[in-house]
Amino acid sequence: MAEMSRRILLKTGVGAAALPAAGVAASGQTAQGQTTGKPPEHSAGSASTKVVPRNEIPTVTYLFFNSEEAAFVEAAVARLIPADEEWGGALEAGVPNYIDKQLAGAWGAGERLYRSGPWHPGTPGQGYQLPFTPAELFRMAIGALNKDLTRRGTTLAKMTPEQQDDFLRQLESGTESLEGVPANVFFAQLWEVTLEGFFSDPVYGGNRDMLSWRMIGFPGAYASYYEVVDQHGIKIDRAPMSLGEDVHGHVHLQPAIPATSP
Repeated sequence: MAEMSRRILLKTGVGAAALPAAGVAASGQTAQGQTTGKPPEHSAGSASTKVVPRNEIPTVTYLFFNSEEAAFVEAAVARLIPADEEWGGALEAGVPNYIDKQLAGAWGAGERLYRSGPWHPGTPGQGYQLPFTPAELFRMAIGALNKDLTRRGTTLAKMTPEQQDDFLRQLESGTESLEGVPANVFFAQLWEVTLEGFFSDPVYGGNRDMLSWRMIGFPGAYASYYEVVDQHGIKIDRAPMSLGEDVHGHVHLQPAIPATSP
């Protein structure tokens, strides 16, 4: 995994983040896998409000991931976008919930993928060239990785942060097959949806409490800037607003995927 400061991450990731490319997601209520950590404090104040970790992350109902898969994803995203002394990271922002709901929905099923072959290795400019849906790709790759880790007597969650970083770097540069999925292809998919879940509107299940928007000072989906449209160079200092936010400040999550297991 390439070394990235949070400043570099924001420059490369926030451009495509206001709306998710993957599809539709919703938030869960109860834990299917074990979920622990430190979520952000949420304040309705200005967009510059800092995030202070709490003792526990709200529990999540995973619709797609089993407990072993959820533990892997939680550990992975926590290292891809880690928390620091001021702000929470991907785990605190609910990114595993976002990824899970995407995989359980139309995007995970490959609704808009061309899947009639032929399946030949392509050039980087040709994009995704595998026969697997995103759900199949994640299930096979994570399953293969967890089996290998189990044989070694460990899991990604049990590794030290340094060991986790080394593991992710090897995935990023690796070409070995994970049940037919090249390691680097899986890493690229995981990194992409991690960025989406961190920066997308919270209506899709990630960016809990608009954590990332507060961190970068992004005002979100505010309806009108008519009063400041001719005032150039000023700082917009307001609390961010979600697409699904009502007049009372409550975010109503996208209802297309239920928040409880089938």
